[in-house]
Amino acid sequence: MTGRVLVVGTGHAGATVAGLLRQAGHPGPVELFGDELDLPYQRPPLSKKFAEGQLEQWLRPAEFYREQDITVRLGEQVTAIDRDRRCVWTDAGRAHGYEHLILATGAEPRPLPVPGANLSGVVSLRTLADARVLRKCVEERRTLVIVGGGYIGLEVAAVARANDVAVTIVEREDRVLARVASPRLSEILAAHHQRQGTRIVTGADVVRIEGDDRVRAVVLGDGEEIPCEAVLVGIGATPRDRLAAEAGLVCAQGIVVDAQARTSDPHILAIGDVTRRPLSTGSLARLESIPSATEQAKQAVAAITGAPPVAPEVPWFWSDQFDLKLKIAGLVPPSPGTVLRGDPATGRFALFHHLGGIVAAVEAANSPAEFVAGKKFIASGTRIDPARLADAAVPVRDAVIQ
Repeated sequence: MTGRVLVVGTGHAGATVAGLLRQAGHPGPVELFGDELDLPYQRPPLSKKFAEGQLEQWLRPAEFYREQDITVRLGEQVTAIDRDRRCVWTDAGRAHGYEHLILATGAEPRPLPVPGANLSGVVSLRTLADARVLRKCVEERRTLVIVGGGYIGLEVAAVARANDVAVTIVEREDRVLARVASPRLSEILAAHHQRQGTRIVTGADVVRIEGDDRVRAVVLGDGEEIPCEAVLVGIGATPRDRLAAEAGLVCAQGIVVDAQARTSDPHILAIGDVTRRPLSTGSLARLESIPSATEQAKQAVAAITGAPPVAPEVPWFWSDQFDLKLKIAGLVPPSPGTVLRGDPATGRFALFHHLGGIVAAVEAANSPAEFVAGKKFIASGTRIDPARLADAAVPVRDAVIQ
């Protein structure tokens, strides 16, 4: 087992950490286990580009894994962890020993607990197979209801409307993106989608899905029936932490890790969407984003190879919706002061959220300079003058209070 690293999960986190181990000079065996049959692939196109181009965008070509001596075990699911013997068991009935185990099992779509949710035509979105089904729905111009107004739902809606598919978004909260965006950004994006022909219903619960062999309508709590030929369920994701929990690792709606991706077992690390990780505020949170997964992959490699700890980064992610290229950094705090820079009507703007002038988050659309500045402000705890920052004629740097 000397130096052997097993990585469970072939998403962005798992594939990245395997490559970084070799880049860092790790000499021992590296094995990558995935329950899918495809090589590790890009996930963002599944919701942002699923109706066009090549879905199969591999993170690395097959030759990379051979050249780097990384064993990739596709379609072999890890079913149990034996911490005492330091090995994992797979559904093939084999045991694989490790010196270090990295759990990168990700998250899975939350199921919709209503009658009819298993009808043909009701889909979720996590894998290439899911995206292929969704692509067919769009190609056949099937009327689409999206249950859940989060980023996945809005991205899929944008692609569907761009392909002239009738779309209704049903959100149980009183606004879209209620859990992840500021009220102002929710308002701007909802209006933008509605101008493109998307119907948005908020404050509504889905009580059942009607159909015989296929879906034909979504029924809301007030009795309204929305006719449709396809339904996308996008009501959030749950961490795939069963393996860790059954092995006795500390979990709390995700595998709890420290700032170096270590779990409660010194030989086991965890990275990516499955983790509940520390933030600069001192709290723990799950960050479902590729930048977070990449950062944690670097943390895990440093911990395994004995390199200096990786400096923490400001959380950030992105979203593409119609002509809006959104980039968000930081986490919007409760009841912040908010500065709007730019004009949403032009499609180019940034929302800076601050507490007493200290920037905590920035939500930018088609404004890369404002995003970069905001990210730096958050990292350094910079204090800004809200009035000057709101004036687009004033350079962003001149809004800083020295």
